[in-house]
Amino acid sequence: MATGEFVHRGENLVLVGQSGVGKSHLIQGVARRLCLLGYRVRYITSAGLVKHLASSRADDTLARRIREYRNFDLLIIDEFGFEKLERLDYPQAANLLYKVVEARYPQRSTALVTNIDFEAWSDYLGDPPLAMAFLDRVVDGAIIVKLGGKSYRAHRARRLDA
Repeated sequence: MATGEFVHRGENLVLVGQSGVGKSHLIQGVARRLCLLGYRVRYITSAGLVKHLASSRADDTLARRIREYRNFDLLIIDEFGFEKLERLDYPQAANLLYKVVEARYPQRSTALVTNIDFEAWSDYLGDPPLAMAFLDRVVDGAIIVKLGGKSYRAHRARRLDA
């Protein structure tokens, strides 16, 4: 991942695993390395992306924002699955996320970091046909890394015996 070859080839990257296993830490390290190699990288959380796109929709700049997100060599969408409050505030959230992924497909690389297994995306996004189209574009030729193990945060907690 740190060589940038997957970005050069326009391949997507999906990191899947439970909270605390190091997905965000790993992708941020990859992003820093790719920036040093001259790639244009944008890191944003899924909630932040939804908020940004929804506000762009309100001021009629959505098409311009989607073009901006399309032009990065690598767009990293972290914490996919954590934006439940944003999805309540913005019922069009799933559609907005799809628009960005669709605009980048298949020329530009998108990295998606999530704790939701693929089978649950349909329920999570609330629109099965849209979820299938979203998933299809994200995983087509993608590098999929499933991280397991215990949360590193849990290991850092100190146990106090009474």
